[in-house]
Amino acid sequence: MPKVGMEPIRRQQLITATMAAIDEVGLADATVARIARHAGVSAGIISHYFGGKDGLLEATMRQILNDLGEAISARRRVLTTDAPIAHLAAIIDGNFDRSQVTGPVAKTWLAFWASSMHRPALARLQNVNDRRLYANLSYQFRQLLPKAKARDAARALAAMIDGLWLRGALTPDGLDSDRARGLARDYLEQLLTSQGLDARHAEPLLLDS
Repeated sequence: MPKVGMEPIRRQQLITATMAAIDEVGLADATVARIARHAGVSAGIISHYFGGKDGLLEATMRQILNDLGEAISARRRVLTTDAPIAHLAAIIDGNFDRSQVTGPVAKTWLAFWASSMHRPALARLQNVNDRRLYANLSYQFRQLLPKAKARDAARALAAMIDGLWLRGALTPDGLDSDRARGLARDYLEQLLTSQGLDARHAEPLLLDS
């Protein structure tokens, strides 16, 4: 009989082991047996808790997405201003948080993106993640720009964040998160400047446009 309270510990061990296995050999070769060895448990435990490899991969991505959401929320909670540009910068910084850029996590993200094109459960997670980023960016831009321009700005900044992350994750040395954050923040300033706003002192729109 398993010890009381062991389930969440075992689940976390298996999620960590999944990322380690993907980092080591890639998703295709990250077998249930290999993941179990990384976690130091029997392969049957994976089926017991997750129903198999697909369920474990989905749980792993949910964990990474939850970490991403918390990284952004933590930065926004400590802001001392409601200025939209400050919240936009926090969203940028959260997307390049350490929890999202380490080797095992980065490789798991890459495997997730590729697999989401073929696995409906992962595709749903990817859609939720995309919509959340776009909605958060749109809300902040909407306080500075007319609706259509705010939507375009949100799409552009989301593409910049994803592009910087992807290119960085694919480099031999891994993603330089400080450099990526700096480039994304510079791009944000250029977006606002192109709309006639001073990015350092951008104020919310007073009237709906």
